[in-house]
Amino acid sequence: MILTNTLGGARQEFVPLSPPFAGVYVCGPTVYGDSHLGHGKSYTGFDVLVRWLARSGYRVRYVQNITDVGHLTDDADSGEDKVQKQAAIERVEPMELAERYTASYFEDMDALGNIRPDISPRASGHIPEQIELVENLLAKGNAYEADGSVYFSVESFPGYGALSGRIPADLIPGARVEAAPGKRDPRDFALWKAALPGHILKWRSPWGAGYPGWHLECSAMAMRYLGETVDIHGGGLENVFPHHESERAQSEAATGRQFVRFWLHNNMVTVGGTKMGKSLGNFITLKQIFSDYDPMVVRLYILRSHYRSPLDFTPEGLQSAKSAWERLVELRRRVSGSPAGAAPGEAMTSAAAELKEGITRALDDDLDTPGAVASLFEFTRKANSILDAPCGDGDRALAALALDDLPADVLGLRPGAPSAVSGVDALLAALGEAREAMRKGRLYAEADRMRDTLSAAGYSVRDQPDGKSSIVRQ
Repeated sequence: MILTNTLGGARQEFVPLSPPFAGVYVCGPTVYGDSHLGHGKSYTGFDVLVRWLARSGYRVRYVQNITDVGHLTDDADSGEDKVQKQAAIERVEPMELAERYTASYFEDMDALGNIRPDISPRASGHIPEQIELVENLLAKGNAYEADGSVYFSVESFPGYGALSGRIPADLIPGARVEAAPGKRDPRDFALWKAALPGHILKWRSPWGAGYPGWHLECSAMAMRYLGETVDIHGGGLENVFPHHESERAQSEAATGRQFVRFWLHNNMVTVGGTKMGKSLGNFITLKQIFSDYDPMVVRLYILRSHYRSPLDFTPEGLQSAKSAWERLVELRRRVSGSPAGAAPGEAMTSAAAELKEGITRALDDDLDTPGAVASLFEFTRKANSILDAPCGDGDRALAALALDDLPADVLGLRPGAPSAVSGVDALLAALGEAREAMRKGRLYAEADRMRDTLSAAGYSVRDQPDGKSSIVRQ
């Protein structure tokens, strides 16, 4: 299996530190809002990685954290805590907000068919480990205290910049580098921040009340569950600097060992060539997309782009994925219920073998999901051609098995299983018909009560001129 390692930029054969164990750490979401398509692209790509590692014989431990504290609005050392800021806007406790959006995140990932991580540690639940890591760095001379905050000394780690390709001497005060009072060098970054008056998310530490830095959290949680050297660390391309560069520096300074063997970074979702993001206001949430498209359509849409390539969001692209998905569903319908036991013909046997070979070759080549998807649809074309001619139960049974193997098990595309959202859609359609019947029967009070109840649950009722009612997610 070949992967492109961001550290050095080379394609390398994946070999874990202690085979067959493979430890994977992926930076999880900062839970202050609903997940958008960019999250879907990132975590679906890493889901295929974990599935393929397991299918290739590795014993995988997949760790994906939940950031519920310490991620500031400028992604570096200044600004407001993103969770605390949004909690103030919504007038709730920060941890109440974090709970809500953590549940929302997993709901969206479940709908996309992503396997849940083996461990989903929360930053707020690992404060002792983070304090211990800071103490270690202070004792080794890689960090210093200033007015209740603790900073990592970039000068003390000569390898800083190797991951991102940035030379430390060129990192001057400016974008994403805080020239704050107390810092010895503007390039230094916070390990622990002193809490200002009114700051809610804070803990007692040897340096006073404060909270951990975003970079520190991931180092502490990754090493807690995967050891001092992690086989694969994944995240978004925008995390290379300063987040992952700083993670690498503080971890290796603390342990004296290589922190990560393979750094993998997925590219972003764009809208008109501009990065999709909450701060830019150009994002579309997964829940919004799911109200119009089966989540499997969205998964297919994502997998048609390589994890290292940008995905430019267009409604036309989603419609194309929907048409392709319907072809898969129709093929699965054609072969459902075929009795096993009969021997398949040579043509179907060859097509199924080519499908397995094509997906295997593609995924071993730096997780080439577009290539794997292309093999799937070539099989779909050939299988339909075979089924259109006189064929036996053996051909149909083998086609069903082929669709249930790598396409479902590794790509996570399951055309034979109804999605959770399709069940919701059916229920909404039934409720729309019930409300239509109420209005026809002049039961207007009951119809209004149903509308109000649905509205409170986040759904909008639209009464059409022909008397029909449609119900959609707001």
